[in-house]
Amino acid sequence: MAGETALATLLRSMSPHLNDGDYVFCTLPDARIPPGCEVIGSFREQEGLTLIVERQQAEQAGLAFEYIAAWITLNVHSALEAVGLTAAFAGALGTAGISCNVIAGFYHDHLFVGRADAQRAMAVLRQLATTAE
Repeated sequence: MAGETALATLLRSMSPHLNDGDYVFCTLPDARIPPGCEVIGSFREQEGLTLIVERQQAEQAGLAFEYIAAWITLNVHSALEAVGLTAAFAGALGTAGISCNVIAGFYHDHLFVGRADAQRAMAVLRQLATTAE
């Protein structure tokens, strides 16, 4: 099934979902993932392997982190070639003073916002969906 590309449809249908838990970004210079860490997302950078994992797993593995995030999934199947969705929600969140780290999966976009901003971010995203033209 092909993903949606029409921006208005994507915005009206994004149906944000706040996942349970606290999530953190860690880096591993040697790229060896500690046992027991279920990786939510990863990206290889020059400096090392960035991991997104549940906070509790990072703490148990002794991984350092600085930023504690909430994970919001947009439950619309957005096409990877869709134009404007990231700009729209990032702009709305930015206007509300909420930082956002975005991961595009094959089916959905995943937003990591500061834990303290989770409920406000959900309200901003729901408002954006209801006012999309």
